[in-house]
Amino acid sequence: MIRCKRAYEPATQEDGQRVLVDRLWPRGVRKEDLHMELWAKEASPSNELRQRFHHDPSLFEDFRKAYHGELNAHPEHWMGLLDLARKGTLTLLYAAKDEEHNNAQVLAEFLEDELEKQGEGSSPVCYAGKAE
Repeated sequence: MIRCKRAYEPATQEDGQRVLVDRLWPRGVRKEDLHMELWAKEASPSNELRQRFHHDPSLFEDFRKAYHGELNAHPEHWMGLLDLARKGTLTLLYAAKDEEHNNAQVLAEFLEDELEKQGEGSSPVCYAGKAE
């Protein structure tokens, strides 16, 4: 199972493996207080895409498509997250205030789709050039 959770919320047993998926460290959070296994900076949106979106819900669908394009172009940045999700609960940590329109939600959907595709016995594919 893949879950999303704000980095400012306390860690719980149900979180399983906790991975920060923001390019920037959450403001005001000390590293020792985040209780995470990994900081997956490379799996987060590029700085250009992040700045263009700027957490504007009206731009979310365009952001989602562009972020999918970035993810498809670099499977090496998120393949390890699939391995964590296969082992149990994976919680993607993010700092955004908007709990519905953020990169962690898009990444979680993307990873769930990939798990489903790979669960069908499909062979590895080349993701470059596949935009949604």
